[in-house]
Amino acid sequence: MANISKINRRAEKEKQQAARNRREIVAAGLSRRDMLRMGLLTSAGLLVSMNGLSVRARNSAGHLLGDGSSGSGSGPSSPPTTPFVQPFTRMTVKQPAATLNPAPTVIPNTAGEGRTISHQAFNQFTPTRFYEVEQRLSNIITHPQLPPQPLWGFDGLVPGPLYVERYGRPILVRNHNNLPANNGGFGKNFVTTHLHNGHTPAESDGNPCDYFRPGQFYDQHYPNVLAGVNSTHQDVGGDVQESMSTLWYHDHMHDFTSQNVYKGLAGMYLLFNDHDTGDETTGFHLPSFGDGATDDSNFDVPMLFSDHLYDSETGIIAFDTFNFDGVLGDRFLVNGKVQPVMHVHPRRYRFRWLDAGPSRFYQFFFTDKTNLNQRIKFHQISTDGNLLDHPVEVESIRLGVAERADLVIDFSKYAGKTIYIENRLEQQDGRGPTGNVLAAGQGNLVLKIVVDLPPIEDNSVDPATITRFYGLPDKTAAPRITRTFNFDRSNGLWTINGRSMDPECQEVRARISKNSVEHWIVNNSSGGWQHPAHIHFEEFQFLSINGAPPASSGLVQNGRKDVIRLEHNMQTKTFFRFRDFVGRYPFHCHNVVHEDHAMMLIWEIVDGPGDNITNP
Repeated sequence: MANISKINRRAEKEKQQAARNRREIVAAGLSRRDMLRMGLLTSAGLLVSMNGLSVRARNSAGHLLGDGSSGSGSGPSSPPTTPFVQPFTRMTVKQPAATLNPAPTVIPNTAGEGRTISHQAFNQFTPTRFYEVEQRLSNIITHPQLPPQPLWGFDGLVPGPLYVERYGRPILVRNHNNLPANNGGFGKNFVTTHLHNGHTPAESDGNPCDYFRPGQFYDQHYPNVLAGVNSTHQDVGGDVQESMSTLWYHDHMHDFTSQNVYKGLAGMYLLFNDHDTGDETTGFHLPSFGDGATDDSNFDVPMLFSDHLYDSETGIIAFDTFNFDGVLGDRFLVNGKVQPVMHVHPRRYRFRWLDAGPSRFYQFFFTDKTNLNQRIKFHQISTDGNLLDHPVEVESIRLGVAERADLVIDFSKYAGKTIYIENRLEQQDGRGPTGNVLAAGQGNLVLKIVVDLPPIEDNSVDPATITRFYGLPDKTAAPRITRTFNFDRSNGLWTINGRSMDPECQEVRARISKNSVEHWIVNNSSGGWQHPAHIHFEEFQFLSINGAPPASSGLVQNGRKDVIRLEHNMQTKTFFRFRDFVGRYPFHCHNVVHEDHAMMLIWEIVDGPGDNITNP
């Protein structure tokens, strides 16, 4: 008995030492590369079993994070929370600033700016509106049964403020880094903001290595112009067929994107034009955005979906820093609230859905719990922020990390009823979904919608009557070159074409001639993992998926996208046209845990001839 007691005491001592060591690693802000260099990880990417560091990971509070942190249910779970007890929250619309001090400059501002590259096209697309936003710590209530969460937010909001802008109105956003020195358990207080997938000059794109430190600011110039505005093949003003509508922004700090976004640094950005106007009495007559805040004027509602794990003892948000497959939570949030409830009028609404990650995929259905056999249909109108050729009637939408989808649903058919947004896609770990779609009522109910507000005028049109939006751009032009990118895993490391990301962001893997056309073949060779692969700056169109052409015109896979949802052993061929600006941009997996563990590369648009590297 004495020996058993001695063994137990030693085990407990080792457990406590392991927890202390993990807290030190997380607090030090070490990246995976740092841990490899210091001998804390094996070549297979596992935490070494020495100096109190067992292969079982613990969170910042020292509590064991086993498979349960990845959603398998065998490890710890969040404290219990009662669903549907708090109201759905609309995003706060960001208001412009009257002036900025110091005044913005083309060259990096010497008075505290972290930018090192001059703005291109600044005088061509001179900003007419200015915004000022700060990244800072804030205590956020995500559920009344959980303690205030120490999150990082733009303006202290989670999600960050909603930007509502128009094509033809260039803006400048000044980001202030006011994050604390202490990361509170995870995250890195060096930041860079990416507008996903803005048609944005490289120096304002939010390149992972264009970060700025606490106490600095960074001016980002968003021209809000159509692709092709400076192109030789396009009419003056750019291609209206490449108009975007639903974008989002998030931190993109090299090696720490997953942690910083999980901690709250994300928001959404809407773009309107003379067709998609935000006013249902004009243009395409889609449901009105109104003032963005009130139930009786706003029928266009952005929704940011995320999942969190909360420490079982403290109730504070936890992140498994040592999980390299992907991190899943067991609490589902919409606009920063755990399972809220939304009240709507019996009329048409436009919902803008975003999967903000870090690693979970969704397949959303509308579910009536009183009639589980009912198939509630609606119209998908966009993919990744790009309007489809025409609306498509569907009964579900699947989203990988960073994918967006706009839809129109008519609640007049459900007056007096309660329906739920339900995720029925089974996913047990960070590798990706199993492929199993659960039966109605067996999935995750993430938002309760009660159709109990009074009838109200509806000037929007039935999407079934819309035969065409903009149409789709031509994709028949011959490519200058065809390149191949294999998303794979080598010796425990995430790779593209067998190589990990250069930690200094200096290696340029492909140089692309401005105004040229290229075909990219993108393969998933990584076995059991799935990868939402994201290309910055330019959208693409599918030429083939697993050797077959995309479906007939107007279907979802035939639209313009910026994320390739690479399923198991999938091969895609895509059409790109690179225009207007020059500079360096990333290509990476948007399971941001994979991105942070080096599944990323840098490519560059250049004036003049591009290279001929077919396997960058």
